[in-house]
Amino acid sequence: MAFALPSRAYDLQMLDRPADRARDHGWVYGLPPGIASEQWPLDRVTGYPLMHGFTLLLPQDYRVHGEDIVAVSFFATAPDHNDGGAPDDPEIREAVAARPTHARLARMTDILDYDYAALLLTKAEYEGAFAMPPAQLTLATADRPRWLDVGGASAFHEAAAPYAKKMFASAPRADLAENRAIALTPRANDPNAGKAPQDGAASRVAPSGYQPFYYYVGGVPGRDNFRLHDWARDHAQNHLGGTMRPCQSVPEMSPFYIEFEEYFGGYNFGGGNAQLDFKEMKFDWACG
Repeated sequence: MAFALPSRAYDLQMLDRPADRARDHGWVYGLPPGIASEQWPLDRVTGYPLMHGFTLLLPQDYRVHGEDIVAVSFFATAPDHNDGGAPDDPEIREAVAARPTHARLARMTDILDYDYAALLLTKAEYEGAFAMPPAQLTLATADRPRWLDVGGASAFHEAAAPYAKKMFASAPRADLAENRAIALTPRANDPNAGKAPQDGAASRVAPSGYQPFYYYVGGVPGRDNFRLHDWARDHAQNHLGGTMRPCQSVPEMSPFYIEFEEYFGGYNFGGGNAQLDFKEMKFDWACG
């Protein structure tokens, strides 16, 4: 499929109000749209539904899967199920594999073998009714994740560190549908828009011209010489494409990716952040 590389990157802001699909670019927390409950991806580790993190309406220049695919929904292992390494239960994995799935479901795992997923959505699906999570597998023995009882927003707020609670103007309602709107704003200056993120000399592919957000005075690495480029100073933590600021090394991804913090959906990244490449369907996170 031929496609053009984006010429802009976008900052993503979680607003202090529920989403309005007529004017916003998606939502954080809450429920995914336009799918049947049986298409909601289950966690292959625990047998419970994966937690919906966010649904993002993609701007035209990021619709890499074609004009008819307008949005992406991201699902993650519940934060209270992500602790120390995923146990392997072949019976649960086989039972999840036997269930019906969405035609554009992509599954991913992290370095601990925990489960994540993304759904590519049509316009009709994005504008459709919210889906309710299905029941967990009868084989499931793990403790019920908190988000299934109070919603992802309230569950995260209950357990969040003080700095993360500040991302909310008020405590979210205890409701599965409780969400927060996403505002999308083009970055005024990002030289990495349309470029694949790369980790300098460690890159295993041809150089893309990607520039890190920092430099060292005089080219000498060291804490005292570390500086931010002026063009990177006003970049938001959550963003679509452009310059990546991972908590550790730069994962190699296409220009069509989203970088987001723990509070942008309510995850356990060990105080770090994550990246989702929705073209190549790659996922990575690192603790802070």
